[in-house]
Amino acid sequence: MFEFLKKQFVDVIEWLEKPGELAWRVPFQDREIQNGAQLTVREGQVAVFVNEGCVADIFEAGLHRLDTANLPVLTNLMNWDKGFKSPFKSDVVFLSRKEQQGLKWGTAQPITVRDAELGALRLRAFGSYSFRIRDTETFIERVVGTLEGVIVSALEPQLRAAIQTAIATALGGGGIAFLDLAANQSALSDRIKTEVDAAFAQWGIECLSFYVESISLPEEVQAHLDKGSSMRVLGDLGQYTRFQAAEAIEAAAGQDTGLAGLGAGVAAAGALGSAMAGSFSATGTAAQGGGDTVGEDPIATIEKLHKLVSIGALSQEEFDAKKAELLARIR
Repeated sequence: MFEFLKKQFVDVIEWLEKPGELAWRVPFQDREIQNGAQLTVREGQVAVFVNEGCVADIFEAGLHRLDTANLPVLTNLMNWDKGFKSPFKSDVVFLSRKEQQGLKWGTAQPITVRDAELGALRLRAFGSYSFRIRDTETFIERVVGTLEGVIVSALEPQLRAAIQTAIATALGGGGIAFLDLAANQSALSDRIKTEVDAAFAQWGIECLSFYVESISLPEEVQAHLDKGSSMRVLGDLGQYTRFQAAEAIEAAAGQDTGLAGLGAGVAAAGALGSAMAGSFSATGTAAQGGGDTVGEDPIATIEKLHKLVSIGALSQEEFDAKKAELLARIR
């Protein structure tokens, strides 16, 4: 008797959602809703009446009285007369239409793309996105089903899988070189968002914002790019091997003394000497020709030698001697 009376006095239906909640099925006893009950739907919510697994009616934000006059769809489905006073036998599912913000995405595995300048590359990407429920009926059918509720964290794995597929499509067919991606990051985000939004539509969801925050290369590839940048900062030494020889001398200087370290230093010094000889011979040719622009300018050579002193590849005494030699040629 107590359960029967308690069921008769449950006449207010509302949902106070918590952060991260997308859907909640009202736990009515025996799925019975009292005729004349009050349904409160707040802003950013929608209440859905589900009858035998199908969407029967949808209530937007506001205060609604549930009776046979205001629920014609349910009345016709159940073949009720207008004066019938028994409870409605149906489910009520609340959905949140608020924007779910601050969600993170990332590539679980590197994506292999063909770069216009660097060839085949394996890229990783990270960023953030937001979404909300757009198509109520599709979301009820594809996501909620018979579940008592749905939270964002339960839906995120399949959303991230759809994002990764969209990113592979956008990066693979974008035609933008990796070194130019930073300048085109906003356009890239918009292009990926279009792909993601199309993928989300299958669950009745729309992607409201999508941001690419970082695109990175494998560490070993990035290390080679960094070396190339360092070489350009030092200036054109003619060949990349000259720069490698200078690095080898610096590394040998930091090692413990011994035959192995001495041998490495001698080999590196020999390689650097051969590299420098080409520059000096060209400079000498220019000096003998009366200062014509046949070879490199002696002042530019002195600047390069000074940079080698700063990284420890050349001693101060050696630099002073070469500097005096070069200055003597232009006097």
